[in-house]
Amino acid sequence: MTPDHVDVLIVGAGLSGIGAACHLRRRHPGRTYALVEARDAIGGTWDLFRYPGVRSDSDMFTLGYSFAPWTAPKSLADGATIREYLRRTADEHDVTRHIRFRHRVQRAEWDSQRGRWTVHVRREDTAETVVLTCSFLYACTGYYRYEAGHTPHFAGQERFTGRIVHPQHWPADLDLTDRRVVVIGSGATAVTLVPALARQAARVTMLQRSPTYLLALSSRDRLADALRRLLPARLAHPIVRGKNVLLAAANYQLSRRAPGLVRGLLRRDAARRLPAGYDVERHFTPRYDPWDQRLCVVPDGDLFTVVSDGRAEVVTDTVDAFTTGGIRLASGRELPADVVVTATGLDLLALGGMTLRVDGVDVDLPETVAYKGMMLSGVPNFAMTIGYTNASWTLKADLVARYVCRLLRHLDRTGTQIVTPVAPPPGPRPPLIGLTSGYVRRGVGRLPRMGTRGPWRLPQNYLRDLLSMRYGRLTDANVRFDRAGSPRRSPVDA
Repeated sequence: MTPDHVDVLIVGAGLSGIGAACHLRRRHPGRTYALVEARDAIGGTWDLFRYPGVRSDSDMFTLGYSFAPWTAPKSLADGATIREYLRRTADEHDVTRHIRFRHRVQRAEWDSQRGRWTVHVRREDTAETVVLTCSFLYACTGYYRYEAGHTPHFAGQERFTGRIVHPQHWPADLDLTDRRVVVIGSGATAVTLVPALARQAARVTMLQRSPTYLLALSSRDRLADALRRLLPARLAHPIVRGKNVLLAAANYQLSRRAPGLVRGLLRRDAARRLPAGYDVERHFTPRYDPWDQRLCVVPDGDLFTVVSDGRAEVVTDTVDAFTTGGIRLASGRELPADVVVTATGLDLLALGGMTLRVDGVDVDLPETVAYKGMMLSGVPNFAMTIGYTNASWTLKADLVARYVCRLLRHLDRTGTQIVTPVAPPPGPRPPLIGLTSGYVRRGVGRLPRMGTRGPWRLPQNYLRDLLSMRYGRLTDANVRFDRAGSPRRSPVDA
C-alpha cells in the first residue's frame, strides 16, 4: 500500500485540533494537512459528553477561538451550543473536508534520514490498518481516556437494584422523572449535574467525600452584552477576551499569594447564597487551598439555588456499601436511590494512546521533558497540546498552534526540515500537571515531565507564555534545527 503523505498530520478533531487546522490554513495556505479523528464527529469532549446540563467551566470568550468571535448570548455555554460553534468554525475555514473520521492512531515512527513520520492508523469502521506519512506530527488529543471514565468499585454495588451510570457515557433512554438520584462526586461534573437533574428528578443528593471550591459567576458577560450593541463582533470579541484573561489571571495569582483571603471570600459568598445556619464549613469549605485543585464555576449560583430551595441536598460522608435500595454511609445513614451517578472522575491517557518511536527506539513518555509544554525532548517534528489548568484550555492551544506555524516558517526560511528539543541537564522532573485532583494523581505518571526552569517549566501563566511563544526567539540552546539525512545524535544531545 502506498502511504498518503501530508506536511502536517493533526491527531484529533476536538477543540484543539480544529483550532490547529484553522491556524495552519490561515498562516500556511499552501501546506498540505489532514486531521485523523477516532470518533465519527467533530467536537472531542464536547461531542462525547452528553450528560444533563453539560456546559463550559470557562467563559467562551477565552475557551472559544481568538479568530472566531463567540456570538451566543451566554458566556458559560451548554455543550450543544459549543458543538455547533466548533462545527461552524471548521466549515467556515474549510477544515471539515480534511478530517478522516473513525481513524485511530496506534503508533508513529520517525525516520531522521527521510525526515518524516510513518503513522499507523486503525480504521474503526473497517478494522483495517492505514499508513500515513507526514513531515510534522501534531497531537491534539487532550489527556483523557475517551472510552471510559474512572469508576471505583463500591462494596455491595452488585446487589443494588437501581441503575448505576457514569456521566461520560450517559444513557439516552434514562428517564429520571420522580426518581431519587444520588450523585457521587464533588468536581465540575457533579456540580454541573446536580442542578440539571434537580429539574427532572424527585430528589437529588450530591454525596461528596470532601468539598470543592465553588465560584458563582453570571452566565452572561455584561461587558459583552454592552459592546455587542455598539461594535461589530470582530471588535467586541478581543476586548471581552482580554478582560477575561486578566480577570482569570488575577483570580489565580491572588489565590496563590493570599489563599486565606480567597478562601474566606468564597466561604462568605457560599454562606450568603445558602439558608441561614447552613453548615458551610462542612459542605463547602475544602481542606486544601484554592487552585490546589481547579475551582468549579457555578453559573448564576444554580447549585446554591437548588440546595436552598430543597430540591437537592449535599451530604459530606463516605460510602460504606451499596444496599438493595441505595447507599449506606460510614456514618450509618442510608441514602435511598433509584439511580446512582458516579461522577468520580476521568482517567488520563497520554497522546490518545498512540506510541512513538524515533529511529528505531521506543519513546518512554514519562522519561521525556516537555519544552514550553508542547514539544518533547529527543522527539523531532512533534508537538502536542495540553491546555492550562488555571485558565481556559484554548488559550494555550492557540499559543501552541501559532508557535507551530512559526516553527514551520522558520524551517522554510532556513532550509532545514527538522526541529528537535535538546534534553535539559539532569535534575528534578516535576509532574507536567501540578494539580492535586484525584484524576491527576492517578495518571500523571504516564505523562511527560517538566523541568524546574524555563523553557522546560510550565509557568501556567498565559501572559508570560504569550510573550515567549508569540514573540520570543525560536532559536535557543534548547532546540536544534537540522536537515533531513543528518547523522542521528544520542537522545541526550538530540
